[in-house]
Amino acid sequence: MALSSIGLLILRLMLGLVLAAHGSQKLFGWFGGYGIKGTGGWMESIGIKPGALFATLAGLGEFLGGLGVAVGLLTPIAAAGIVVVMLVAIVSAHKGKGLWNTNGGYEYPLLLIAGAIALALTGAGSISLDAILFK
Repeated sequence: MALSSIGLLILRLMLGLVLAAHGSQKLFGWFGGYGIKGTGGWMESIGIKPGALFATLAGLGEFLGGLGVAVGLLTPIAAAGIVVVMLVAIVSAHKGKGLWNTNGGYEYPLLLIAGAIALALTGAGSISLDAILFK
């Protein structure tokens, strides 16, 4: 087994599972999240309406995209879902706050975008469902 496949597995698991957990905060209120109602209310407060609909879409993009990346299933599609949700986060929630997270900036979503694009371009590696299902 090549070290590059192990490296891709580590990247996929960390990026995917953290993002799936982040999405579960929006969808289910897990891990200290606010669920659809709370997240939707916050989204409406920053001008994204209807809040509950967009909270659900964002949560699904993060949760399903994260799980897809973690297991390496339809990796380019899962990664695209992550990129879209993170781009929306940057232009809505982080706009005008600069790069650094300490100021509410976009460093975290930018890093997630970079990881997702890297995986979409390189593929999930040999330790993935893509490798098993689409040989």
